[in-house]
Amino acid sequence: MPIHQPMITVPKPWLGNDIGGYLSHRIHIMRFANDVQKQALRNAHPKLTRVYEALTILGKVPWIVNRKVFDTMMTIWEQGGGVGKLPSRKNLDLPPCPDPSLLNIPTSEMTDAQKAIMKDWKRQCAKINRHNSDLHSMRCDTMYKLETAAEFKDQVMYFPHNLDFRGRAYPIPHHLNHMGSDVCRSLLVFAKGKRLGTRGLYWLKIHLANLFGKDKLSLSGRIAFVDEHVENIIDSARDPLGGKRWWMKGEEPFQCLGACVALGEALMLKNPEDYICHLPIHQDGSCNGLQHYAALGRDAAGGLAVNLVPAESDTPQDVYTKVLEQVARRVHEDALTGHKAAMLLDGKIDRKIVKQTVMTSVYGVTFVGAREQILNRLSERKVVGDDVMFECSSYLARQTLSGLADLFSSAFKIMEWLATCAHIVGKQANKATAWTTPLGLPVIQPYHKRNHGSVKTLVQNITLVLRQSTSPVSTGQQKSAFPPNFVHSLDSTHMLMTAIKCDREDIAFAAVHDCFWTHACDVDRMNHILRQEFVDIHSQPILENLRSEFQRQCPDLVFPPLPERGKLDLTKVLDSPYFFD
Repeated sequence: MPIHQPMITVPKPWLGNDIGGYLSHRIHIMRFANDVQKQALRNAHPKLTRVYEALTILGKVPWIVNRKVFDTMMTIWEQGGGVGKLPSRKNLDLPPCPDPSLLNIPTSEMTDAQKAIMKDWKRQCAKINRHNSDLHSMRCDTMYKLETAAEFKDQVMYFPHNLDFRGRAYPIPHHLNHMGSDVCRSLLVFAKGKRLGTRGLYWLKIHLANLFGKDKLSLSGRIAFVDEHVENIIDSARDPLGGKRWWMKGEEPFQCLGACVALGEALMLKNPEDYICHLPIHQDGSCNGLQHYAALGRDAAGGLAVNLVPAESDTPQDVYTKVLEQVARRVHEDALTGHKAAMLLDGKIDRKIVKQTVMTSVYGVTFVGAREQILNRLSERKVVGDDVMFECSSYLARQTLSGLADLFSSAFKIMEWLATCAHIVGKQANKATAWTTPLGLPVIQPYHKRNHGSVKTLVQNITLVLRQSTSPVSTGQQKSAFPPNFVHSLDSTHMLMTAIKCDREDIAFAAVHDCFWTHACDVDRMNHILRQEFVDIHSQPILENLRSEFQRQCPDLVFPPLPERGKLDLTKVLDSPYFFD
C-alpha cells in the first residue's frame, strides 16, 4: 500500500512550510519544491497565513465511503469488470494471422500483396497489445483504489492537502481521494450529512442531470429531465444491478449511481426535503481558464461565450459548440475545394472531438498536443481509417487552434504578452519566471536545462540526466509554460479564497481545482461566495502588479506594454447563473 494513506483523525493545521498535515510524518507544503522555491517560501512565511488557513480547511473535511456504490462496484469487479468506467479484467484476444503460411516466409521473399497483409495484421496486433498493456495499468490502479476503500469503509477519513509549485491544492493520499476518476469520486461522500430542504432537493436534481451529461440544458430543463426519469432513478437506487441499470447510461456512471441512490432514497420519504444528504454537489466552472482570461482582458464577447456574464437565452453558452461551428464551417469550405482531409471529415465532426483541445488551449496546448488529442477522439469514434488518421488529425488540429484564436483574440493577446515577458526574463536575464499570487504565494517556474553525465562501467555506459535549480534556465520551457501556469495560479487563488470564506460561514467545502463541492442545501450560499471572490480577485490590478514585479526583478530590462483591454463589467458575474453550475 502507498505510504501516504488517508488519515483517520483531523490533520494537523498548517502553520509553516513543513508544519502541517500528518501528525508524525513530515510533509512539505509544496510538493517537489527545489531549494530556491523552499527559500522563497521561507521568506514569504509571514504573508502565507491565508494559504495555510485554506489548506487546513481543505484537509479537515471528513469523508466516508459510499457503501451502496462500493458494494455495487465490488460485485461488478468480481464478475470481471468492464462496466461503467471500471476496466475489464480480461485482455482482448489477438486476431489470428489471415494466412498462417506467411509466418514461415521471410519478408524479402513475400509479394507486395503478402507484405501488405502481414503489415496490416501486425498493426492490429500492436494496437491490441497496447490496449492490453493500458488495461493492465488501469486494473492495478483500480485495485489500489478498491483495496483502500475496503480498508477504510467503516471509518471516517481525512485528506491532508499540499500545493504544487503554481499553488494548486492536491490531496496528499494518492490512490483514493476526491480528485480521482469517476470510480474514486463515486466512492466518497461527506461524513456529515445535512437536511436537503427545498433548495437542496433542487440542486441534487441539477447535480444528477449534470452527471448524466445534460449540463448544456437550462437549469429548468435539467430539473425536467430528472423529473421525467423518477421511476428509473428509484429503480437504480433500489437495485443497481438487478433493475433497469439506467444509471449506467450516464457520462459519469458510478457518480450517477451515487446521485440516484441519494435522490431515490429522498423521493421514497414522505417529505423528500427531510432527507439527510451526504452527497457532495458539484459546481463546475465553464471553461474556467478562458473565464480568467476574459476577466483579465475585460473581454465582453469572450466573457459571454464562457458564461462570465448572463446571456439573453435561458441556456448556458457552450464555448465548445461555438468553436465546433467555426471548425465545421472551415472544413466544409475546404472540402468544396477538394481538400482530401476536409472531404473525409466534412459532416463527421462533433463537439467531443474539439472539446479537449479547446479546454486545454488556455493551458498552453501545442499543435502536437492538440493533434494527439484529436487523433485519440477520431480513433475512438472510427471517423476515418487508420491509414489517414494522422493526416486528418493534423488538419483538424490546425483548424481548431485557428478557430480558437479568432473567437478569443483578447485571451490570445494576453497569452502572447505573458509568453513574451517570460522569454525576456529567461533570455536576457537568465532567470526563472517568478511571480506572487494575490494570496502572497511566491511561484517560481522550475524549468532548467538538463545536465548530462556519462558513467562508464564494465558492462555499459550509463547516461545520467539532472535538472537542477543551479543550471541555466530553459528559456523555451519558461516561455511556453508561463501563460498556463499563471492562470493556474489564479484559479488556485480563487479556490483557496472561496474555501476560507465558506469555512467562516460553516459551509463544508471541497474542490477539484475549478469544480467546487458542498452539501446540497448550501449550494446557493457557496455560489454567491465563489462569484464574489472571483470579482474581488479580478478587481485587483493583476497584470499591472505582475509587470511591476518583473520590473523590480529585472530593472535593466524593458517589458512590453499591457495588451489593450475591453469594457466588461465584472460585477455582472454575480448575476450569471451559468458561471459555475
